[in-house]
Amino acid sequence: MDIKLAVLIDGDNIPSAYVKEMMEEIAKYGNPTIKRIYGDWTNPHLVKWKTVLLENAITPIQQYGYTTGKNATDSAMIIDAMDILYSEKVNGFCIVSSDSDFTRLATRLREAGMQVFGIGEKKTPNPFIVACDKFIYIEILKNQANANETESSATPSTKKSNVDKITPAVIQLIATTISDLADDDGWAFLGDVGSLLQKKQPNFDARNFGFQKLTPLIKSIDKFEIEQRENQKGRFKLIYVKIK
Repeated sequence: MDIKLAVLIDGDNIPSAYVKEMMEEIAKYGNPTIKRIYGDWTNPHLVKWKTVLLENAITPIQQYGYTTGKNATDSAMIIDAMDILYSEKVNGFCIVSSDSDFTRLATRLREAGMQVFGIGEKKTPNPFIVACDKFIYIEILKNQANANETESSATPSTKKSNVDKITPAVIQLIATTISDLADDDGWAFLGDVGSLLQKKQPNFDARNFGFQKLTPLIKSIDKFEIEQRENQKGRFKLIYVKIK
């Protein structure tokens, strides 16, 4: 069954440039049946958002900043999220913000059995990231959009610019996860490895490192071995991985 998602966007601290890519990303995880963006629409800095709202059927919610230093947008999003939760119209939420103020909201929604996806910039504080089931960096979507625009002329080096390095800590995380799932011969099903990596670190994404999928990421690390096995139930081969 397709997950029905409520998409709540913090217009105050999310750039509008990649809203198309953002909505395409969200569609991978469920059907965005509710799409709302919050902000003070009398503020000139939200002008760029206005041009993309109609194209993506996102409903703007006006929230005046009544008090200096207080973020009224956060409060409005949190109140709406709880109303939507109790309406039982959705199975999950996508909170689009780089603001740690939504950490408790994400935790509360997951306690209620909701799946919670987060989208924000790499500057997003870790407490909010780990409060989500999955967290996607906007920078990934930005890199994808730029790569698509320059596909014909881009070289491998330019395509992989502005991506994270595969550090020893990343390799250790993958190795530990493989060990957690390995059979007596040391092999682990890659699909299970990917799922457990996501649970351990919600912002883990092969695209952060310049790879579209987990398989090529692991193939690029010489500490791991990959094996393809026949799948009797379907035409796709099963991929297993072990530590060398």
